[in-house]
Amino acid sequence: MKLTTQIANRFREVILNGTWVANTNFRDQLTGLTWEQATKKVGSLNTIAALTFHIHYYIAGVLNVLRGGSLDIRDKYSFDLPLIQSQEDWEKLRNTLWSDAEEFANRVEKMPADRLQEVFVEEKYGTYQRNLDGMIEHGYYHLGQIVLIKKLVLAME
Repeated sequence: MKLTTQIANRFREVILNGTWVANTNFRDQLTGLTWEQATKKVGSLNTIAALTFHIHYYIAGVLNVLRGGSLDIRDKYSFDLPLIQSQEDWEKLRNTLWSDAEEFANRVEKMPADRLQEVFVEEKYGTYQRNLDGMIEHGYYHLGQIVLIKKLVLAME
């Protein structure tokens, strides 16, 4: 199996449909949650909605590069979640995450393997492979937070 296909599949596992590493994924954890649960504040922790926005923010930013565009995202904006005031708002955020994640994985899968060692945007960002691996690791980091916050939110009901 081509390395880009392996990376794409690992990305799909954490966001869309896998259970190999964490026995869950973003889609499993976010499906069935109401907008009230997703926006419920637990102490000083981020909300599930904020973490969902955050992970999508980076996926969308890197996806823009994979489409041939520029890297326009900035860390300071990565938690600027628009107000979620309805189930429709929450579903829109999730559905955008799913569709962008699938496009992201498809583009990685179709990428020539030699591109993985090329510089990603600027040398200071390292290679494409470093950034793609980082997207997967970042996903698992925040997936773990979502799992724990979800348990706390559901226990409060």
